[in-house]
Amino acid sequence: MKRPRRHHSREFKQEAVALVEEHGYSCAAAGRSLGVSSAFIGRWRNELADLAAEAFPGKGKRTAEQQRIYALELENRQLRMERDILKKAAAFFAKESA
Repeated sequence: MKRPRRHHSREFKQEAVALVEEHGYSCAAAGRSLGVSSAFIGRWRNELADLAAEAFPGKGKRTAEQQRIYALELENRQLRMERDILKKAAAFFAKESA
């Protein structure tokens, strides 16, 4: 039977990272005391170091970079669809005039 997925708040993640960085705990020791995997704490630590203020945006929220990538992928998909329609129309009209 599957265990339900747990969601941790931004504050919880920041405090877990603070245990490691400020209080000298290892990731494994902090993970044991908080009841989470040490891999999570390591990942949260890296994310906090890389993104600082934008770390842990929350469920469904994107960073500015992720939002830009999403918008560009959406535009790319739209342009490909338009191109394919124009290709089919050109082939149809070329066949009709011959």
